[in-house]
Amino acid sequence: MSPRASRQRHDEALERLIREASAAGLDAPQLRERLKEPLRQWWLERLRRAEARLIAGTGGLEVARSLARRADALLVHLWTLATEQLYPAPNALDSERLSLLATGGYGRGVLAPHSDLDLLFLRPWKANARAEAVTEFILYVLWDMGLKVGWAARSLDDNLRVARSDMTVRTTLLEARPVAGDESLSAAFLERFYRFIDRSDPRPFIAAKLEERDRRHMKAGRSRYRVEPNVKDGKGGLRDLNSLFWIARHLAPDSPLGARVMGDLLTAREERRFEEAFDFLWSVRAHLHFLAGRAEERLSFDLQPEIARRMGWSGRGEEPAVERFMRRYFLNAREVGALTRALCAKLEERGQKTAHGLSRLLPRRVRKLDEPGLIIAGGRLSVEGPHVFTERPAMLMGLFAAADRLDLDLHPDAFAAVMRSMARVGPSLRRDAGAAGAFLDVLARGREPYRVLSLMNETGLLGRFMPEFARVVGQTQFNMYHAYTVDEHTLRAIGIVSDIARGRLRDDHPLASEIVPRIIDREALMLAMLLHDVGKGGARGQLEDGAIAARRACERLGLSAARCELVAWLVRHHLLLSDTAQKRDVSDPDTVRWFARQVGEPERLRMLLVMTVADIRAVGPGIWNGWKGQLMRDLYKATLRVFRGESLEPVRVDEDFAPLIARAGRSGAAALLRERTDLNTTELLVCAPDRKGLFADITAALARLHANVISARIVTHDDMALDLFELQDRGGAPFARSDEALRSRLVSLVERAARGEVSPSAREAPPDARTAAFEVIASVSFDNSVSAEATVIETSGVDRPGLLARLAATLSDHGLSIRSAHAASFGERAVDAFYVTRDDAPLDDKRLDALLKADLLEALGIERAPPRRADRALPRARASRSE
Repeated sequence: MSPRASRQRHDEALERLIREASAAGLDAPQLRERLKEPLRQWWLERLRRAEARLIAGTGGLEVARSLARRADALLVHLWTLATEQLYPAPNALDSERLSLLATGGYGRGVLAPHSDLDLLFLRPWKANARAEAVTEFILYVLWDMGLKVGWAARSLDDNLRVARSDMTVRTTLLEARPVAGDESLSAAFLERFYRFIDRSDPRPFIAAKLEERDRRHMKAGRSRYRVEPNVKDGKGGLRDLNSLFWIARHLAPDSPLGARVMGDLLTAREERRFEEAFDFLWSVRAHLHFLAGRAEERLSFDLQPEIARRMGWSGRGEEPAVERFMRRYFLNAREVGALTRALCAKLEERGQKTAHGLSRLLPRRVRKLDEPGLIIAGGRLSVEGPHVFTERPAMLMGLFAAADRLDLDLHPDAFAAVMRSMARVGPSLRRDAGAAGAFLDVLARGREPYRVLSLMNETGLLGRFMPEFARVVGQTQFNMYHAYTVDEHTLRAIGIVSDIARGRLRDDHPLASEIVPRIIDREALMLAMLLHDVGKGGARGQLEDGAIAARRACERLGLSAARCELVAWLVRHHLLLSDTAQKRDVSDPDTVRWFARQVGEPERLRMLLVMTVADIRAVGPGIWNGWKGQLMRDLYKATLRVFRGESLEPVRVDEDFAPLIARAGRSGAAALLRERTDLNTTELLVCAPDRKGLFADITAALARLHANVISARIVTHDDMALDLFELQDRGGAPFARSDEALRSRLVSLVERAARGEVSPSAREAPPDARTAAFEVIASVSFDNSVSAEATVIETSGVDRPGLLARLAATLSDHGLSIRSAHAASFGERAVDAFYVTRDDAPLDDKRLDALLKADLLEALGIERAPPRRADRALPRARASRSE
């Protein structure tokens, strides 16, 4: 053992407690019991010290290395104790030799705070009693300490045999290093193993690692831009960098950490980026483990604000610290993707990796294309050399237009050449007509714009060519509503518009599929989709800043003034249809006429509908549903009637209410449930004599059974109140869809509540635990511009069961009549809108309205415990607006 290694493994406290325990002359079980608590406390103290160093600014990689050294020291002492005191063999036979090796990540000399210790107990041949006793003692001590251990006990030949066929075992052994025991045995094994690796064909191993990576990404989420990423297994995470290590080590097994191959495969700049990315991810992972008190690998919302604080991030302007930190994370993930591509390119040059997909079946030859400088190499699009972009910078865009037109993947060489040519992208290229034309071809007429624009974004070209888009690259929104970063969400939305236009989503979006061919200016539509969120975080607000940026971008691309204004209008109003459909009463003629005045013309209406569908669907899985689709179709069709000069009919009494009215006349109240598969809801019809507080009592009853009201409409007819509710469960499915007992309970409870036989107070359930990380600012607004007959009161606050009932009760206490209610959920935030009247007229008393607003804000408020992990209270961060 080298003097340096000896110093690293020296720990006076550990030596003292081992020495004191060993001096007592105890047998193995007694010694284990004697060591259990002192060793556990020793390790916890080492974790506390490591955490303090991490918070003080020590790099995550150095902290991981220091923990590995402490684990080494522990294992060396336990090994000495087991082999020299408990089970000595002064004249050991050759077959009794034994050694201990670290494998896996621990073998690489790094250890996360709560990760497994991967160990290999190595023997020359078959197992023997002494080897089993030593192995058992060490493992039980580690388990008693609360450590997790991944271990194997194999002979030298067994290791080589398993490594031939099992790529997972081969991977762990590639990082094996001796920790304790017979040095000659360890050296003999490593020599034979390295010789086996050196002589083996690396291609099966590389293919296995890349297939494993794809499976891992599929499980953790295909996109590297999910807003709660898996730091270890996610796309752009530590495992992707580890895969590069493994491949490099397989190509040069005798080179420490594959350094010789990494030096050959990566440029000095790429190596530096590799090291920076590795250290950043290790810092995040170490903080995750320490805060969670376990091997937590998902960077969840509740942990993000505290990790941002610990890593020194602060807010800037409208961008809070947590969002700045997460932007850094996602830019780092993009760097990891670029490094992986660069390595694959070098491997392919060596013939050590076949091309991906069907292109592996093509002859490995180079074919020139008509476009000067472009070639097809190995079935993928590439360039003759970096000089192509030096001589003709517009070919940077031409490359991607050709990739889309030919439906080809980009060769890693071309990918790297684009990245190295970013200095060529300046004001001149941004105003180049040829580059603009190629860009718009991909965006508006491309075969697969999501795929090609994503490639463009990965290289950095998209943000460089469109500086407005660069503002949102890697940007997150700290809320539970959006599943992706802003740039990924935007590109997905563009892909959805393209899919709608090509008829691929006709079943999901029949109206959008029908009207998209009638949109005259497809370029304006797609530019508005690309730029719709670029104003997020702007000082003037998302919509105004977005419109300004959109106008500037369109002018630079050479669009006419009228088209620039159209795109700017669409960006400024891209939330108009969604907000109106989900937060207003689309059956109210005044509301529809107000909306029609805002839109102005059918072409804008068509564009807004398609944009809104794509925008909502691209937010994340499960956000779009049949209810939202129906609301938007209803609003679209009613608005078209206004444009055609047709009259709008107010809501009439549903014919299904007739038997309910008769039954309510006899029993005082009647209710009926029916499933609306087209709306993805369960519909509740209630009929009862009209009275003050009726709506609040019914919503309180619904809250007791955890029915989520997403819409309610109230009609009066001959002194009878006819209420229609659309219900879902908390998961967004129709309420009690297949639970007949629950449906019967709901009808009975609602009828009793309508008769006033149930206490109106609803026990308000606490918010979902996941919302605890978010500071949601409550708000209340009044709007008399939408309807001539009612005031629209919109409230926003922390979403939780029973909130609608509490708000309805507050409105009732102020003597207001509720004509309709509309509930929308955006992750941790609930937005509820009510059409209300006072004495059959809109609200106009400022004094009473101020009192009402104060009471509504009080109803929106709630005392919430802070998020907790491992008995630690964690800070909240302000939630971004979710819409």
